[in-house]
Amino acid sequence: MTSSPDAAPVGPPPAAPVGEVFAAFLKLGLTSFGGPTAHLGFFREEFVVKRKWLSETAYADVVALCQFLPGPASSQVGMALGLQRSGTWGLLAAWAAFTLPSAILLVLFALAANSLDSLIGDGWITGLKAATVAVVAHAVLGMAKTLAPDAPRATLAVAAMGVVLLFPSPFIQVAVILAAGLIGLLWLRHGAEDSAQSDFSFARHSRRSAVICLVVFALLLIGLPVAAAVFDHGALRLTEIFFSTGALVFGGGHVVLPMLETQTVGAGLVEHDAFLAGYAAAQAVPGPLFTFAAYLGTVFQTGPSGVLGAGIALLAIFLPSALLVAAALPFWQRLRRSSTARRALSGINAAVVGLLAAALYSPVFLQGASTVPTLVLATAGFVALHWWKTPPWMLVIFSAVIGWILF
Repeated sequence: MTSSPDAAPVGPPPAAPVGEVFAAFLKLGLTSFGGPTAHLGFFREEFVVKRKWLSETAYADVVALCQFLPGPASSQVGMALGLQRSGTWGLLAAWAAFTLPSAILLVLFALAANSLDSLIGDGWITGLKAATVAVVAHAVLGMAKTLAPDAPRATLAVAAMGVVLLFPSPFIQVAVILAAGLIGLLWLRHGAEDSAQSDFSFARHSRRSAVICLVVFALLLIGLPVAAAVFDHGALRLTEIFFSTGALVFGGGHVVLPMLETQTVGAGLVEHDAFLAGYAAAQAVPGPLFTFAAYLGTVFQTGPSGVLGAGIALLAIFLPSALLVAAALPFWQRLRRSSTARRALSGINAAVVGLLAAALYSPVFLQGASTVPTLVLATAGFVALHWWKTPPWMLVIFSAVIGWILF
């Protein structure tokens, strides 16, 4: 017997081994180049298409939630999937496996920057950008088939894409999602019937635990600046800078860079040339761009710096995301099962397709397929993914090698 859309949430299935979560995300942490939009495409291939951990609709639901939260959206999606799969330890395993490879590479670069300058940039990065175009295009096509399959939702997806491209801003993205939810509620009649298909429990902890996480987040956001000002301790100052950045930046990825530059270079804590060198290196490593914090912690001038500074900065910038994901998911889980909420989510999911399509054009396509050779390489990558069913990680490796040879 199937439950009605408004039925009480069922409990999650038995927890999977934490090692399974760590291994799945480690592969992505080593191969997911291209920024948050590409990461969402890699996640979809791995967890929706290949491993079938969740449905297309459920995946879009959690992506939509993470668009509302400050911080790195792709990392938050990974945390949510790890939490669903193996509880709190699964969340930590997903974060560590996806984050540490790029963080370690950036720390090593910071410690030996002078001798590594010649390795940054050029052909293999060009190949990786072309692979990103293929991955994101494949994700847009796959999600559109499920989440925008009819005229009203396809229209809503195109409208969302147009607004975001015409008025590029993280706050516009949030406004588009809110508007799409309202349109879905008032106009769409599809979505409520999808709830049975997406009967999937994201949360493995209680609403009481969620409230505790939210309280801890608020206390740290308010208390850390006060403590840093009162005690004037280097570690506290470093923690406050990166925690507040992770807690207050919407849009993730490149949006975090202006705030980090103001907080570090502007305050005389990191040299401008070192900041730019680290930013360039961050473009050449897989995983989330927020791991740039590990580089900045390594070169922090007032201490702590080095490996200790990197660890503090890395934990501080991602901690808000972990707390907010854990706080939001139990309530999101309950909300998304309502038939009324499903109509709103149907509009939101169509808008998510539009946001991904907008990112496919800018910056992914404009940066990754701006010349005839890169367009050919990106198109070949799409054919390999879509028709030859090539694993994304293999496409990344081949594209990097071809780019290194050709460019």
